[in-house]
Amino acid sequence: MSDLDTLRRTAERYGLGADRRDKALWREVLADDVEIVGPGFAISGLEANLGSIDHLAHAFKATRHVVHDMDVVVSGDTAQGETRSTAEHRMAGPDGGDVLLVWAIRYQDQWRREGDAWKFTRRELVVDWEEVRPVHDVGGGSA
Repeated sequence: MSDLDTLRRTAERYGLGADRRDKALWREVLADDVEIVGPGFAISGLEANLGSIDHLAHAFKATRHVVHDMDVVVSGDTAQGETRSTAEHRMAGPDGGDVLLVWAIRYQDQWRREGDAWKFTRRELVVDWEEVRPVHDVGGGSA
């Protein structure tokens, strides 16, 4: 697998970890000294960032993160680039039905190679826009 393939897999595993509330997946892809920043927050260190998984579980009924494309430059054992994604957050709406809060995201990412793995050392969450729309189940129930 090429470095670019592995870096994309790292971004996908990050999203899957968030969606499944799986801290073990985040441990695979986050460096001990990781910093994740976004609108109104900055969290440093692996253990502190794992707490974000608990926040997701309390704030949303379900989430779905999709990695669209990436523009990455690898330099030895470090890499940096932009990961374009969509994050969908299912939550209770004001009228009793569920709504979907959708973010168009451009992560500004930095990675470091640790052994055979690439790990995030920094993720800056840039939300270009958000959209709120109703959710209509079609037989599968909550995501």
